[in-house]
Amino acid sequence: MPDILPFNVLTGFLGAGKTTLLNALLKHPQMQGALVIVNEFGQAGLDHLLVEASPGEVIELSSGCLCCALRGDLVETLVRVLQERDSGSGSSFNRIIVETSGLADPAPILHTIMGHPWLTERLKLDGLVTVVDALTGEQTLKAHEEAVKQAAVAERLVITKTDMLPAGERPRRIEELRQTLHALNPTAEVLISASPQCNPQKLFQAGLADARTGQLHLREWLRIASLARKQEPHGSHAHAAHSTGVNSFAIIHDAPLAPAALDIFIDLLRANFGAGLLRVKGIVKLTGDPSRPVVIHGVQHIFHPPARLPAWPDGEQTTRLVFITRGIAEEKIRALFAAVADPLTGNGAALADGTLSLLPKGDG
Repeated sequence: MPDILPFNVLTGFLGAGKTTLLNALLKHPQMQGALVIVNEFGQAGLDHLLVEASPGEVIELSSGCLCCALRGDLVETLVRVLQERDSGSGSSFNRIIVETSGLADPAPILHTIMGHPWLTERLKLDGLVTVVDALTGEQTLKAHEEAVKQAAVAERLVITKTDMLPAGERPRRIEELRQTLHALNPTAEVLISASPQCNPQKLFQAGLADARTGQLHLREWLRIASLARKQEPHGSHAHAAHSTGVNSFAIIHDAPLAPAALDIFIDLLRANFGAGLLRVKGIVKLTGDPSRPVVIHGVQHIFHPPARLPAWPDGEQTTRLVFITRGIAEEKIRALFAAVADPLTGNGAALADGTLSLLPKGDG
């Protein structure tokens, strides 16, 4: 079988500095052999020399990385470059990074990998990085829905252009933007682009497992601790989260779930809340074989095929689910989980909008 390659998405609003960050990252030795897919070469602005043109419009950059223009459907592009790589007729690469346009909703790109049977077997999601401009980030998040979605689904948030802030205001404005981003997405780590920590290893190895070694990073992937430390924001930071309807929370459950209950829960989540489920991920303890948990990962109505782990990666045998939602009352999802997790002793889930009604205890 061909090897599984890590797949990353780099997004951010217009002018946020995605390409500048990408140019800096491509200079790192760890990025040699990476394939970058951009909308158009002419619009990308990547610093490169066209050393070699190869079949399929993939070009080699002076850094040793590769670049490919996305001129059609993303699925077609990914399938083509992977098949050419497998057959030896195209360039070899060891990672794929997609740089989105500034107005793009990143969810459909994640759907591409999570919902395509062949690509699911070839690519492993290794993290989504969202770039936010320190100069205009606060205003952009207030004015543009796309920017909110980009920040809410990220594993890593990178604040750029900090050097362009007035020196006397710099620490305060960086901290204010950091708090605003944390209010929107407390599960994402926030980095400064000028910091040495903002390197490929830190940014792009943000998935559950290392695509090459298989090593699991459960705590970093879920970041339950960051969610638990989330405090009610104040002032403009509270407004940034509340006015957009974005909420993040975790469900922790000790007892194992029946496999059928997990299936029902996911199906009902998708049917009733699909558009508002910006991100769902977690690890689930099941009956039958509680020593081997199941990992779930969803973006809106698309869920990655559940995967069994050989053992609990951290020894804590507890179901832990992280939700980042928009326009959904947290109580509805908690009630739904309670109803399917323990239908005999729970009090059921009756959603206020009438989209779902599970019988409460004693009603049959």
